[in-house]
Amino acid sequence: MSPTRRDERSACAFSERRELVTSPVQEAGELDALFERSLPSFGAAYLRRIWTLLDEAVGKGLPMTLAVSGPVTVSGQHFTWLGPLLETGWFCLLSTTDAVCYHDGHRALDGARKRPFHEVPIFGDDGALRDEATIRVTDVGFDEEVLLEQDRFLRALLKLPEFQRRMTGVEFRHLLGRFYAAQEKKNGAAEGLLALCSRKSIPIFVGAPGDGSVFLNSMALWALERAGGAKHRFDLDLHGEVFESCAYHWWGIRESDTRQLGTLILGGGVPKNFNLQPEPALSQVLGFHEVEGYQYDIQITTAPITDGSLSSCPPAEAVTWGKVDKNVYKKTTESMQCDYSIVMPFLVRALLDKRARFERWAERMGREALFEKHPAARGYLRERAGYQLFARRDELVAKLAKEVERRHKAIERSSKYPLAATSLAQTPAPEPSVAPAAAARRSRSAPRKRPARK
Repeated sequence: MSPTRRDERSACAFSERRELVTSPVQEAGELDALFERSLPSFGAAYLRRIWTLLDEAVGKGLPMTLAVSGPVTVSGQHFTWLGPLLETGWFCLLSTTDAVCYHDGHRALDGARKRPFHEVPIFGDDGALRDEATIRVTDVGFDEEVLLEQDRFLRALLKLPEFQRRMTGVEFRHLLGRFYAAQEKKNGAAEGLLALCSRKSIPIFVGAPGDGSVFLNSMALWALERAGGAKHRFDLDLHGEVFESCAYHWWGIRESDTRQLGTLILGGGVPKNFNLQPEPALSQVLGFHEVEGYQYDIQITTAPITDGSLSSCPPAEAVTWGKVDKNVYKKTTESMQCDYSIVMPFLVRALLDKRARFERWAERMGREALFEKHPAARGYLRERAGYQLFARRDELVAKLAKEVERRHKAIERSSKYPLAATSLAQTPAPEPSVAPAAAARRSRSAPRKRPARK
């Protein structure tokens, strides 16, 4: 297990001794009680710690961000625990991968019923699977035709007028979620991840949009235009997307009810980094000195802490970057070395069971009496509609833009540096590139220049 919340200079991670609780599992009436009283030590204690912090963050009513890497949609995990978790209204935004968004559409395709997903052996004959055109993702198998149909669907979609403009990736995925929802309704498929986030107005960020098949299909249309095909005007505004993530973080620490944010990080990679990026973007790059890091940082990853990757670095390391609040991290952060697909179904079920219990108590004793006796119930029973940040994106982006305008002189001063001289500064800018077909037409019609006389 990786060391996490402890300060390396201190002798112990805890300021006081706590009794080791050991309660028989048959005495745990509900799953949350089992987490709290029947996981006394070793790896189980890490899981208990993860549960405790999740329970605290939800109970305090913190808006939570969620970073998820790994193929949660192709594997169906969005149906089992991710969707139910987002339905609670506790999470304000999602950071994930282009692949997650791509595979989310498979089960709604017209040919999906003919090509169902199925189990395959992890250590089977991959050569035989290739011969029968079966794609494998760990122990999940599906026909290669699924990918080909998904590509046709996306290219047809990206030709529509709604996509012929420059937009942030968040706008694009919100639109994509609406079209996925229509496709799901058409074919009687269960609601997927993007459709759910679109319905609940949860922004979806993808820090590496070029590293996935959704954007590969946009590339195909771009290449087709260069070959003389139809115009393709879809384009991603990366500056706008990063700025939008900063606007939501600014809202969380300045305008939300708690004036604080928490985060749950499952896996690592780009989704984790993008999820943590708004704080240094605001504080170190834009120079907003009143920016705080996450109050709660809860992470589950398989990466070993010694490999030096961002995926493995614990919240304590993120404190040095300013991404996690240095005043609370010893008490409110944890990183568990585990495959999150193993534990998340149980953690989510325990959270939902506890909310259901609070709902029953609220009906019996009234909400205000419940909140007075059990303050955590207020956070658990916050509105299921959630924060709907995408619906407020124009307002929140404009507020952050106004702050930048107010501080623009300081930002300009911080953008100066005595650069070393280089010959590159004397190099003329290259001419704008043209489509190959257009270049060929021009070369045939343009008069040939005569060589200059000596």
